[in-house]
Amino acid sequence: MVEAWYMDESQEDQRAPHRLQPNRAVSLEQLRRLGVVYRRLDADNYETDPCLKEIRRAENYSWMDIVTIHKDKLPNYEEKIKTFYEEHLHLDDEIRYILEGSGYFDVRDKDDKWIRISMEKGDMITLPAGIYHRFTLDENNYVKAMRLFVGEPVWTAYNRPADDFPARKQYMKFLADEAE
Repeated sequence: MVEAWYMDESQEDQRAPHRLQPNRAVSLEQLRRLGVVYRRLDADNYETDPCLKEIRRAENYSWMDIVTIHKDKLPNYEEKIKTFYEEHLHLDDEIRYILEGSGYFDVRDKDDKWIRISMEKGDMITLPAGIYHRFTLDENNYVKAMRLFVGEPVWTAYNRPADDFPARKQYMKFLADEAE
């Protein structure tokens, strides 16, 4: 089961948990109100999993690939890790399914505070277009993840500030509507 919490302000190793003391847990319902969708799937059988097949059909996830993030597997590893951790948004949803290993997705809440979402094998997350977020490995330094897209993949990340994009404006409207 996924776990999420508000982060401390420490600038130390990005791979550390960075929990506030005392811990301030974040529920799946709180994530849902931010537009974040979480699912738990059978990563051992992802190639034949009927649940994954149904999700892909229902959500029109027509394109997928698998990426391994580890210093021995990813070209330009150090550069990529730094890039993934820069605060950014996308113009489309970001869908990731953890097949092996673990890592963290950080998202901004409605008050612009960081929430850390711990992801491990079997966790699937959808981050809505327009949400500011970032990714990092945890202290295990390894993750193998499936990336899913609607149509052709779009890899463009827009670093903050990117508030003028229609996707960001639409996301901010979603947050305002959720608050009502």
